[in-house]
Formats: sequence, C-alpha cells, structure tokens
Amino acid sequence: MGVLEDKERARTFYKYLSKVYDRINPFIWNEVMRDEAIEWLDVGPEDRVLDVGCGTGFATEGLLRETEHVHGLDQSAHQLSKAYGKFGKRGPVRFYRGDAERLPFADDTFDLVWSSGSIEYWPDPVAALGELRRVGKPGGRVLVVGPDYPDNAVFQKMADAIMLFYDEDEADRMFTEAGFETFEHRIQQASDTSPRAITTLAQIPDDE
Repeated sequence: MGVLEDKERARTFYKYLSKVYDRINPFIWNEVMRDEAIEWLDVGPEDRVLDVGCGTGFATEGLLRETEHVHGLDQSAHQLSKAYGKFGKRGPVRFYRGDAERLPFADDTFDLVWSSGSIEYWPDPVAALGELRRVGKPGGRVLVVGPDYPDNAVFQKMADAIMLFYDEDEADRMFTEAGFETFEHRIQQASDTSPRAITTLAQIPDDE
C-alpha cells in the first residue's frame, strides 16, 4: 500500500495541495480529457450524477454543463472549501463530506456515477467500486479515472510507494471483484510526456 492510500495521510496531503490543485491539475488531467470522458459517460439533462472524490469541483463543473442534477462528495474539507468557492454551499451542486468506501446514499440513487483522480487514494478500491455500483441504478453507468501503471521500472517503484497505480489487467480484476460484468478501459494523456490516465466505463448490471 502506498503512503497516500491512508485516509489520514491523504487528508493532510490535500490540506496543502488544495491551495495549488487547480494550477497543477491541468498538466495531468485537463479540460480536453475531462470533456472527452464526459462524452463517453453520455450524460443526459435529467440524469442524476454523483461525483465521488469531487475535490475542488473540476469534473463537477464539466458535468454541470450536461445536467442540473449533480452531487459531489469528497473526504477533504479543504478540497470541498475550494468547491464551495466555485459553486456555493447551496448552489447548483449539492456537496457531501464522506468516504468512497461508505457512501452515505441509498441503493439505486443515481443514474450515473463518476470518479476522477480519487481511486488512487482508496485503501480498498474494490470495496469502493462496489459502493459506486451499489448507489447507481441498475443499467446505469459508472466512470472511473485513475493513474495508469508506468512502463519504466524506476517509476514503477516510485508509484508503488506513493499510491495506487494500475494497468488494464488490474482494472479488470478490481471491477470484476466489485460486481461489474461489462466494462472497457481507455488510455488518456494530456501530452506525450505527461502521466497516462486509465479511464474505465462500466455498466451496472440490470439485475441489481
């Protein structure tokens, strides 16, 4: 387990990162990549969408262009405070402070579930993916963006020490163990020299 796959360490990390997050993020996960992923998710105007690990609201902002029914959840009070600055506490987005592994929602609540830049901090990603499936409606879709495993051996050791990086085979295992049967992975990258993102679009089984 990487250093940041600990909830308390992750909260401390984001306490400081939240101050510069929106300036750093575009070098790794930019608007073009976000909007491309939102197209894959195929958000309709009446869809109720949950953004798990919403952070400062970067993805939330893109989702809000497609539907007025966006809900954002994050464990970091500092990240959420930045999101409140963009949208307000009682604005167009309803925000919650909570844990991806124990989502505070009933079964079958959301048409679509989104999570970008969050899975790498989850101590138990399979449990959290199961939660994303649980709160989504049968036949709905879940989209998860995480860091693709590096090719270079040195970078692999660094990645393993910090947080979760995973390849398509590992993604297959995690999504299957979380109860998903149908899913596909795509690789996204801001530039030829930037880290790769692995984006998975999964369908929630109809018999949930």
